[in-house]
Amino acid sequence: MEVLINGQPYTVADEPVRPLLYVLRDELGLTGTKFGCGAGICGACTVHINGVATRSCQTMITTLAGAHITTIEGLAEGERLHPVQQAFLELQVPQCGWCMSGQMMTAAALLANNPNPTHDEMIAAMRYNYCRCGAYARIARAVRRAAELIKEGAA
Repeated sequence: MEVLINGQPYTVADEPVRPLLYVLRDELGLTGTKFGCGAGICGACTVHINGVATRSCQTMITTLAGAHITTIEGLAEGERLHPVQQAFLELQVPQCGWCMSGQMMTAAALLANNPNPTHDEMIAAMRYNYCRCGAYARIARAVRRAAELIKEGAA
């Protein structure tokens, strides 16, 4: 079956019980998407499927024919970082970094749909992405900074 990942077509086996996460990491070498809990709870494996933040550990590859999938590797446009990536780097958000690609993918989906979220809207969108290091305050500042960058035209 053919899937479109980061704008590039890939042909992958459509095995019925194979999560997208394993295809990305093990077959295609796109290791920016992380395995966290494997149950769709922590958010470390978040990617965009047709623009929607989705847990790749719980999404079977057989459901994705014709879907547009974006991973953390495809969030930037060439050498130009996405405003979320820029903000996370600028504010030095990552501690261990394991959850960060999922955090950034969730934030990017939020800001694509709502470029100027209130604090409560941002918290609601981000609340199911867990950070074992407890960098939540830095993550929140980075999401607000990314919204500023978008408003300034960095997007």
